Amino acid sequence: MKTFDHLSVIGLREWIALPELGMVGLRAKIDTGASTSTLHASDIVPFEKKGEKWVRFTAHLGTLVQRRHRCEAQVVSVKTIKSSNGQAQTRYVIRTLLALGDRVWPIEFTLACRKTMRYRVLLGSKALVQAQLVVNPALTYVQEKPTLSLPGAQ
Repeated sequence: MKTFDHLSVIGLREWIALPELGMVGLRAKIDTGASTSTLHASDIVPFEKKGEKWVRFTAHLGTLVQRRHRCEAQVVSVKTIKSSNGQAQTRYVIRTLLALGDRVWPIEFTLACRKTMRYRVLLGSKALVQAQLVVNPALTYVQEKPTLSLPGAQ
């Protein structure tokens, strides 16, 4: 059996922060079957800022107690995503910093309504590969809860 000592281990669920969006204390479900990460968003409104495409949206935090947070982010692209039930959906894609444990790195999120889902954030395989993380599905909340740090802080 090979071991990979240089890779950090995370559990099936982890606490994350999105410092550029001003959000901390988000519970994320790790989904290695999804390539793209997804953030629960509603009221998504596209607009232009200095000739570039942006979106305003409401991010939803928490599962039992709903908290709402208004955000703005530049649009990286628009993708058609096929859900696990086979339905195709067009989604805006944004790039923002993700803090997990003591690491901070930029990842892409699609914005989608996840109000019927238990977790408001899914971390897909692309985000895990970028940070060289491995998942032990028998564990949860392995990494320390990140604090809100300034964008670009490592």
